[in-house]
Amino acid sequence: MGPHRPLLAHARAPERPPRAPLEREPRRTERRPLDSEDRAPWADLPDRYPSYQTCHRRFQHWVRAGLLRSLLEILAQALHDEGHLDLQEAFIDGSFAPAKHGGAAVGKTKRGKGSKIMAVADRQGLPVAVYVESATPHDVTLVHATLAERFVSPLPKRLIGDNAFESDRLDAELARRGVELIAPHRRTRTHRTQDGRPLRRYRRRWKIERLFAWFQNFRRIVVRYERCAENFLGMLHLACCLILLRGL
Repeated sequence: MGPHRPLLAHARAPERPPRAPLEREPRRTERRPLDSEDRAPWADLPDRYPSYQTCHRRFQHWVRAGLLRSLLEILAQALHDEGHLDLQEAFIDGSFAPAKHGGAAVGKTKRGKGSKIMAVADRQGLPVAVYVESATPHDVTLVHATLAERFVSPLPKRLIGDNAFESDRLDAELARRGVELIAPHRRTRTHRTQDGRPLRRYRRRWKIERLFAWFQNFRRIVVRYERCAENFLGMLHLACCLILLRGL
């Protein structure tokens, strides 16, 4: 052993400065399942649920079996029988949902590719029908398909919409089914057929806008990530169930 080895054995290495903590991604338990940035992808489900593949597979099974639709019809019919749904007048409108991954029922618009959500609300603003179609067709061409997707058996007595639904042909078709269409005329129209008294009901059209505002609280509906249109419609049915449950 050399003469300097004992001195080296008792020597201490210089102390290093502590490292700064590294910035890391939040764990799954720390993430919000309905984050406004990612719009709630399946992979961000909380850990208390099974794997997101299992949840997605079961959801698809419920949608294809018509389970969510059946539950919604039973709930809506029960509310209608108890007088909580008033179909003396109803409101109709459409909303745009951008589609990030494409798929069925996706069309091109000036706002990009997406789908159109058509909805009908009762006198209290509760949903009675929802329908998903490509964003390309005009709203007036989707009225009959939307009414066919209603959750209750009777048709509304009066259907109120904005001037996008102003059509003599649609007015006559709905009149044969016992539905009165109330929509203001466009400014360019010369032959006016709407009476001023029924148009007073148009002031309450804000209730359908409030329904779409309620839909915006469900992040899965704000942006469409589902490639299958039936899965996206299933999300809408689930949201309608939650909204109707508030009326109990």
